[in-house]
Amino acid sequence: MAIYRDEAVVLRTHKLGEADRICTLLTRNNGKVSAVAKGVRKVGSKFGARLEPFMVADIQFYEGRTLDTISQAETLGSYGAQIVADYASYTAATAMVEAAARLTESDPAPRQYLLLVGALRSLSRGEHSPTLTLDSYLLRALSIAGWAPSFYDCARCGKPGPHERVMVQVGGAVCSDCAPQGAAILDTATRELLIALLAGAWDLTEDAPENIQARASGIVAAYTQFHLDRSLRALDHIDGSRTHNAPTTRVSPGPAPTTPKATA
Repeated sequence: MAIYRDEAVVLRTHKLGEADRICTLLTRNNGKVSAVAKGVRKVGSKFGARLEPFMVADIQFYEGRTLDTISQAETLGSYGAQIVADYASYTAATAMVEAAARLTESDPAPRQYLLLVGALRSLSRGEHSPTLTLDSYLLRALSIAGWAPSFYDCARCGKPGPHERVMVQVGGAVCSDCAPQGAAILDTATRELLIALLAGAWDLTEDAPENIQARASGIVAAYTQFHLDRSLRALDHIDGSRTHNAPTTRVSPGPAPTTPKATA
């Protein structure tokens, strides 16, 4: 059987039999991989703890017909324990790995891999608010996948901004000519926060008031849901800021764009 090595972040795991586990991983050079880790649930397993969600490892695989087999795993980033210890970080990380699983396939996706590893590392270190980290990750992951939003110029006609309406179905901010009746309001503070999150400009995000963060989160959640065709299950467990937004963040059910969706 062919052998290969790659860096990988563990997205999720499932029990298999009495002692094995199926791991879904996002690798640096081989895209998303599903592989069996044999005996890792036994007491005294050499690398069971290295194959938990949110962990990053250097892994050796045996290529299989349907599932590959993991034969070695060396830890590169031990982020799981710190993330799981904090509920807000755990729910944010769960949403991130769910999004990564939805945005990638077996094709190489090194930019998605590096973005996810960086976001998990930041969460484990508590560098920023978990909600802000999640929102920034989602916007940037969607951009890499071909769905980059515009929160300044009009996403439909390109008219220079700033604009005061937002419509996630066409890619973000829309001018008064393109905005349908009932399109959500995009106030200045929320627009600036969304632009900063998309750019990773953290010095411009940390002082944003909670209500502005909540409005931005509502738009990010709606944008993610539209482009992934359904919401991330993990978002249901994020704190109430996502589900109790001001009415101005609600998304108008306008027409969907006709441009084909890109893939990572």
